[in-house]
Amino acid sequence: MTSTENTTVDLARATEHAAGLLAALGISCDTESTAATPARMAKALAELTAGQHLDPARHLATTFPPEGERAALIAAVDVPFTAVCEHHGLPFTGRAAVAYLPVPGARIVGLSKLARLVQEFAARPQVQERLGNQVVEALSRRLDVQGAACLIRSEHACMTLRGARAHGAAMVTSHLTGALHADPARRAEVLALMPSSP
Repeated sequence: MTSTENTTVDLARATEHAAGLLAALGISCDTESTAATPARMAKALAELTAGQHLDPARHLATTFPPEGERAALIAAVDVPFTAVCEHHGLPFTGRAAVAYLPVPGARIVGLSKLARLVQEFAARPQVQERLGNQVVEALSRRLDVQGAACLIRSEHACMTLRGARAHGAAMVTSHLTGALHADPARRAEVLALMPSSP
């Protein structure tokens, strides 16, 4: 992930607004411990949303020749990520499994690129459903695949810390395309990769 010192990020202005928000909520920032809280808050949010200034699909540009002509499922599992819920501004954290089935003989990408794809799409104001779709669409658009999948299990602070206060509840989404959706055996193979904990 690149630095949060992006030209589209105005940390000074964000700090002023953070100070105003905290003041409006009755949260004092006039002690030695809290004087820099607005600046830290602005910097943290800039870091957590830095992915909105990036094109995560760029990681799929570097490919390698396959190790044979037979198409095998390729997956990265238990990929950790943190995102900011666009509805409440609170974080949701979880793990994803990303998989694709190349066309026989098609070029492939390094496994670390699958993790980067998830983490950079997550690093923006986000909803889990869109995150999974964005990952699958990038794989389908940039690689020669028979199908792609993104399975996500995460815990949303907007559900566990406020509102329903459903401590320990997880949200699970599955996004499958092509043969990974249509072929029952392939579908079962992919769904077995679902992370067991956020």
